[in-house]
Amino acid sequence: MSPFIGSASRTRDWRHVRCAVSDGVATVTLARPEKLNALTFGAYADLRDLLAEMSREKSVRALVLAGEGRGFCSGGDVDEIIGATLAMDTSQLLDFNRMTGQVVRALRECPFPVIAAVHGVAAGAGAVLALAADFRVADPSARFAFLFTRVGLSGGDMGAAYLLPRVVGLGHATRLLMLGEPVRAPEAERIGLISELTDEGQADEAAHALARRLADGPALALAQTKALLTAELDMPLAASVELDASTQALLMNGEDYAEFHAAFTEKRPPKWRGR
Repeated sequence: MSPFIGSASRTRDWRHVRCAVSDGVATVTLARPEKLNALTFGAYADLRDLLAEMSREKSVRALVLAGEGRGFCSGGDVDEIIGATLAMDTSQLLDFNRMTGQVVRALRECPFPVIAAVHGVAAGAGAVLALAADFRVADPSARFAFLFTRVGLSGGDMGAAYLLPRVVGLGHATRLLMLGEPVRAPEAERIGLISELTDEGQADEAAHALARRLADGPALALAQTKALLTAELDMPLAASVELDASTQALLMNGEDYAEFHAAFTEKRPPKWRGR
């Protein structure tokens, strides 16, 4: 995402999510615990715009996406979204569905790692938000459910049919998206949907520890690694190795690469600058 901005000023108050940044680590919390953090139109729009702002500012080096209360996110609010969409025409529905997809693209394309801290339910759109993160850190209470066919819609919502087979394989993805059955933490770990399974109640702490580790690392190298992981999903091998070669040549001209050599020679930890 481009760092260049126009006349719009930085947003100071996000009304539909809670956001805090400390020493390069951002915590974005879905904060409707009374509704199991069900998403509204405003929450989707805030996530889309917040990720774009953070990407431009370059002040965030890792982000934790969490849910307040008993669960991570129960998906779209039945009354505020599903009920409202019944009264929309095709043009309005297309605008809404494109917006939800823009949130997923923003999670995949932002130049910093995103860690989803999952406890309790991650259902529907909530499951896809976790899926779009780079890491999913979950405790034993976590359960994922891609519920779209249960409400009469395609299981391929918000990029789920693109992302899920690449994370768990086509067979598991077909089962999860077609049947909409919940996957509890032990099975989610077994099929690769969870990056790290923690002790009960420890997902947020473990996610922030991972975010701190990533934020203290070589930011530019991590950003390029994330970009290549996303870009090369659909590339032939020849194009992938050429893109890898170009990326490495650029990074070899960077300060962090030279800093590693100096630190190794001087027998000290490197001081990463993200350049």
